Amino acid sequence: MVLKIFFPQCCNRAESGLLVGRWISGHDSAVVLAVIHYPFIPGQVKQYIQQMQAQSGVELTVLGSWSLPKEGQESMESFLRDLSTIFPQQCWLQVSRQMGKMGFICEVVNRNQNGQETQQEAKKQNDEEEEEEEKVIFVHYEQRKVMLSQLHPTESGDPDLDTEPPSELKQVFQTVARSQPLFFLDCYDDGPLKSTHWQSEGREASIIVELLKQASVPLCVLISWLLALWTWLCSIRIFSLYPLRFLSSKLSTCVQISYRTEHMRTLSSPKPAIEHKQFMRKGNILVSFLVDVGLGVLLMSWLYRDDHIATLANMLMPAADHVAKELEELLQWLMGAPAGLKMNRALDQVLGRFFLYHIHLWISYIHLMSPFIEGILWYGGLSACLGLTFALSLLSDMVALLTFHIYCFYVYGARLYCLKIYGLSSLWRLFRGKKWNVLRQRVDSCSYDVDQLFIGTLLFTILLFLLPTTALYYLVFTLLRLVVVLFQGVLHLSVDFINSFPLFAMGLRLFRPYRLAEGVKFQVLCEEPGTALHLLMEINPLKCSTVVQLYRTPTYSCYPRDSWAALVKKLFVGELIYPWRHKSTKVD
Repeated sequence: MVLKIFFPQCCNRAESGLLVGRWISGHDSAVVLAVIHYPFIPGQVKQYIQQMQAQSGVELTVLGSWSLPKEGQESMESFLRDLSTIFPQQCWLQVSRQMGKMGFICEVVNRNQNGQETQQEAKKQNDEEEEEEEKVIFVHYEQRKVMLSQLHPTESGDPDLDTEPPSELKQVFQTVARSQPLFFLDCYDDGPLKSTHWQSEGREASIIVELLKQASVPLCVLISWLLALWTWLCSIRIFSLYPLRFLSSKLSTCVQISYRTEHMRTLSSPKPAIEHKQFMRKGNILVSFLVDVGLGVLLMSWLYRDDHIATLANMLMPAADHVAKELEELLQWLMGAPAGLKMNRALDQVLGRFFLYHIHLWISYIHLMSPFIEGILWYGGLSACLGLTFALSLLSDMVALLTFHIYCFYVYGARLYCLKIYGLSSLWRLFRGKKWNVLRQRVDSCSYDVDQLFIGTLLFTILLFLLPTTALYYLVFTLLRLVVVLFQGVLHLSVDFINSFPLFAMGLRLFRPYRLAEGVKFQVLCEEPGTALHLLMEINPLKCSTVVQLYRTPTYSCYPRDSWAALVKKLFVGELIYPWRHKSTKVD
């Protein structure tokens, strides 16, 4: 039988005393958490362990004794051996270390049912004659890293806790993490017991962190009050009317405001983040919000420095006139003989003049708004103080408003083209003696008379010869619409990246890689004759791609509604497409 002892590196040179830890249930292994130094009173040790068990919920016990002989302590080993009768255990470990050697010597004292002791030395001698010899392996670990790290499942996944017990390694990590109350006792405490653990030289603390914890309480109360006021304002009946509700659901700025409101509710929640997922979610939201506001302040400082807003306002009108001129030239080209194609002149002239009229309306609208453009940009730039995502969302809404005429052109062309496509497909079924059954949603056979076939042939001929003209206008305005949608998609993806990227988790992965562990690796630390085998346990950090996948903050994200094949099919038949949409994600 192989007995594994997980031993903290900070206790390698601890003074002689008792090993406090936990036996791992279902495995032949034990986790050493601390060493209580001699002198001590056994009754006080038992009371202290019971108190730590109540605070941590870990089944702590005295695993055995630890001996580091010094001058004047020759009889210490025999005294520690006798302590096994005071702290009765089925298995008592007597670990000792000789000065000048790295390896430990471990004697395992087993008790039978009659209470008699049987000693077996677990020394690494490979003696095949002693078949019942206990083989001990010491696994050294860095206690602070194991306590702060979160062990994630490997590619094979964690076992089902309802059917299978957790793995040995996971129990070790959980034991060390939940034993924090045991680590509060250090050498500076005026108490009857002295112990060695990772904080034995003084508890690790930060004055800045403690001050932030104290200041976070009134700050959370203030944020909660402001959120309650904002919720009350949004619940006013006038904002729930259909036009305003419809506009707020389509404007990216309104959606971003509601998204950040949910984030502020999460951060200001009085419920502490006990679980690891809750803590990481709050950390990612907080860091993302701070980075977002920092980038927004930088953008705002650039906008209001050297009068850049006035420059942008002065550039907007010439740009709008240039776009209108290019569109007029494009329509004039389409109304002639584009690329040598012969179009239906009557329909071509009607469509061209119809779209030219819309361009003149749009230019008139822009010139009417020109005196207010600088003011709109000036006040709109202030939204950057709320974060770069607000500025990008506002820019997306402004692009949508400024290119509304292109959207109208696309809708007109798509509807007309779609009408002709569906008309041609319906008339094509007529020639084959088929019809579309609306009730059963399928194509059925049908018999037509001569008059129906004549009218169908006439309509099919008219739609077929008018299709090239309509298709050309649809193709041109669809390409223009796709250019606008592509630009808005880049803005939406940028906002989504800032909102969802787990900056806090990625920072832990880069600067504290042991905090997010995927597993461990072992290497031989010491293999001296006459001592047990010693291994060093090192933590394997998560891959960066796995960190992003696991801790990505859910957002309203912009995702394609359909697959690429479905998108191409819709473009071919003339159905309206909205590739970028807001996807509501409910977060616990």
